[in-house]
Amino acid sequence: MRRLTTFVHSFVAASIFWLPTSAWALSCDDVMNMVSLNIPANIVVDTIRNAPSFESSDVECLRGRGAPAEVINAASAKAGGGSVDAGSPTPAPAGPEPTLGSFDTDETLGQELNFSGDLSQIGEEPDDSGGPNQLQDAIQSYRSGKPATAAQALYTMLRDAQFPSHETKIQYYLAKSLEEMELHHSAQHYYMEVVRKGPSNPYFKYALPGLVGAAEITGNDYELLRIVSKIPPEAFPRQARNHLYYLMGRKLFSRGELTQSAEYFAQVSAKSPQYLQAKYYEGIINQQRGKLKSSVMAFREVISTQPELSRTARSVREMEDMKDLAYINVARIYFGLERFENADTYYSMVDRDSTYWPESLFERAWTNFWKADLNLALGLLLTVESPYFSEREFIPEVAILRALTFFNLCEYDEVERMLIGFEAKYTPMQAEIEAFLNQYKDSRDLWDQAYEAYFVSPHDQSTLDRAMFARVLRNRDLAALVDHLAMMDAEVEDIDSRSAQFRDTVGDHLKQIIESDRLQYKKRAGGELLREMLKQNENLKSLLVQSEIIRFEVVDAQRVDYEFKASNTDDLDAGDERKVDFATSRDIIYWPFNGEFWRDELGYYRYTEHGSCQ
Repeated sequence: MRRLTTFVHSFVAASIFWLPTSAWALSCDDVMNMVSLNIPANIVVDTIRNAPSFESSDVECLRGRGAPAEVINAASAKAGGGSVDAGSPTPAPAGPEPTLGSFDTDETLGQELNFSGDLSQIGEEPDDSGGPNQLQDAIQSYRSGKPATAAQALYTMLRDAQFPSHETKIQYYLAKSLEEMELHHSAQHYYMEVVRKGPSNPYFKYALPGLVGAAEITGNDYELLRIVSKIPPEAFPRQARNHLYYLMGRKLFSRGELTQSAEYFAQVSAKSPQYLQAKYYEGIINQQRGKLKSSVMAFREVISTQPELSRTARSVREMEDMKDLAYINVARIYFGLERFENADTYYSMVDRDSTYWPESLFERAWTNFWKADLNLALGLLLTVESPYFSEREFIPEVAILRALTFFNLCEYDEVERMLIGFEAKYTPMQAEIEAFLNQYKDSRDLWDQAYEAYFVSPHDQSTLDRAMFARVLRNRDLAALVDHLAMMDAEVEDIDSRSAQFRDTVGDHLKQIIESDRLQYKKRAGGELLREMLKQNENLKSLLVQSEIIRFEVVDAQRVDYEFKASNTDDLDAGDERKVDFATSRDIIYWPFNGEFWRDELGYYRYTEHGSCQ
């Protein structure tokens, strides 16, 4: 088999799928190899920027060997920069996060909160003895199972400012009544009104767990993430403590403060619904720190923990997804250590019904590519490209890996055909995403329109397919906001279906709150969408550069192949036909592929390519 050139084998493989910097670093020889092949300088520069590292000694080598000025400048900048991160809490391959300016800035809460005091020892309900008779009657209606009656009475008291000194108490029980009516967004609004007033108010310590409960029902932590960093951990209420520890860990992790983040995740109780998420992040943090044994131990705990029977269907599914991500991350660690057999084993443990099964197959294909089992790699990729996943899997890297595999088999015409098709499909996509980013990324006030552009308005002329948006929606914060916006719509319908007395009083007011919040949520969702689109844009640009590089390599390989054939005409046997041997183990039935895909065959395909290498 013809040796794949050092540059293509190392650069393209390492840039698509994370490898530790010890496994591959771009060198002076690699860069000069590109220069000698007349690869355009902008592609060489982009390659240097995407490489994990570049040594100062190699910069001097480039100067001595007469590399173009822009290439030397890029190498000098890279030599003074940092290295690629080794992990990510998402299933996507890790790397530097693209940014959108002040994207993560906390939003104002209306007043600055200065939390203090011990809120940990509290009961389930406050002591509500005393107060005006009307208020006591409304509270009794709530406790007697008449939340709509209570909500109407409590809202009238607020609207008419009947009892200003009891405003917070009224807001708290209005939130409780709305929660009982399953109007969870409206309840969240009033819990937040109480929380804004700070711990000096006696109802704060009861409203905060209510806000946590609303977040668990909606699946959206947006409101909590806005305030959690302003509450000292010693003041976390007992009922909400684990959830708030987890959210603080997430907040600090997103800022890159790994040590402090790990300390919060470590405090999440093993009995908490957030425990597995915390252990998963612990695995990611240890992976980024290079503590691979500790990382694997954390991921294995995620894998071995069984969900409680009391969990909702949504939370059970989230746990199963997390277990599959843990398998994938353990496999990635072994891959980075070049223990490909172990990596292959863990990739194969991802369940066939998993959200992440196609992704695990793709990464398993990479593993087998490095094991030189090219026919198994191609078979795995065939499953990923099957119609079963066409509308929910966006893995453009598949085409690059297929091209590299056929390049290794010296099937140069096939490589050229694949890459032409790849560029024809993804170049318009990349251009559309970049135009979208340029339109909205620096205009926070228009981010609600960015959300509507793809999630509300028709977009018939778009080159972006359903699969790409399925990939984008794996951003849990974006998906939670989209679901929450849908919940707002359902809540408005619920209000409209209730009695005229409720609908025309408190109902109208709640709909105004929902409409106001909807705009804010759309802006946040638009920002998350732009973040994900930015990632996809960077990924597609990199893959298109890789495609160009491989095509240059194809031209060079074809030249060498023609020269070889011209000088060895006597050794070429045009009539040689390789026969496929279908003999297999008696436990296996071998069915030649005829272009039809059957679900029970997915994941078991294997090519029988011998290749054209001389």
